[in-house]
Amino acid sequence: MRGAGGLARAAIGIAVSVVAIALVLRSVDLAAALDALRRANVAWVALLVGLITVDVVLRAARWRLLLRPVAQVPFRATLQALLVGYLANNVLPARLGELVRSHVLGDRTGISRSTVLGTVVVERIVDTAVVVAIAAAAILVLSVRGIVASGVLVGLALTGLLVVVVAAGILAHRLPGADRVTALLDRWPQVRASLGRLREGLAVAGRPRTLASTVVISLGSWSCAVLGFAAAGQAVGLEPTIGQAALLAAGVNLATAVPSAPGYVGTFELAAIAIAASVGIPEAPALAMALLLHAVSLVLISISGAAVVARMGLVSLRPPAGSAPQPR
Repeated sequence: MRGAGGLARAAIGIAVSVVAIALVLRSVDLAAALDALRRANVAWVALLVGLITVDVVLRAARWRLLLRPVAQVPFRATLQALLVGYLANNVLPARLGELVRSHVLGDRTGISRSTVLGTVVVERIVDTAVVVAIAAAAILVLSVRGIVASGVLVGLALTGLLVVVVAAGILAHRLPGADRVTALLDRWPQVRASLGRLREGLAVAGRPRTLASTVVISLGSWSCAVLGFAAAGQAVGLEPTIGQAALLAAGVNLATAVPSAPGYVGTFELAAIAIAASVGIPEAPALAMALLLHAVSLVLISISGAAVVARMGLVSLRPPAGSAPQPR
């Protein structure tokens, strides 16, 4: 049954991507977009590569910071697991790469995979909150209305829901009826143990200093993403303002929550075109900008992730010598 459910979700995602691609091809002059890509400025593309690289490094540093209350994890191990997870997101549906990187880091360091997954959940919520804040600020500055503004409001509501869920997970033992739930879980000791380890990872959200530092690093990471959209626009002959680039970076990321084929193919481009149109950017160069940024990101992340897989020999996934975590 689980396999059937996974196949159904994958089929839905592929169908959504096919529809998105059809809408893009129907509404945009593809020849003009490809011509803009052929004439892309190499210097701006090189800057885009640099910004994506810094973004990934900051994300690895952020994850390591979230892991610190649980165990001291080397930055290299964190970066490698992150890259493998991002590679998996490029080839698997439903953001399954988040589970993959939790598995990889847990296997390589000896930390419980459930605990690692808890820190990933906190990271994703912080990420979503920062993205929604950036999008909301951009909408106010640019006076954008319509479906784009509505999408941001949905993102805000989703963020609030996620915060409530995590808070409930952390404080589950204090909630009404907790004793009855605990007694029920006693029938399945392994499930109870896994939930306890997951809660240990979620508990890092209760550390104000850790959470504040995570938000700061997230702002740095998303600054790279915003500048990446600006660089991609400059490469194809556009001159987006920082406000427009911020709305594009945040809005397109929120759109990736919609089920799609691996790598967000189609939905990424459709969201970019729709958001660009809302701020007066023509569709053909907007598609060229989106294709350039998406392709560079997918290729760079995939090559880096594949190199890590080859180097680490992830067939066995045996923890390297001396990788035992140092509890704090």
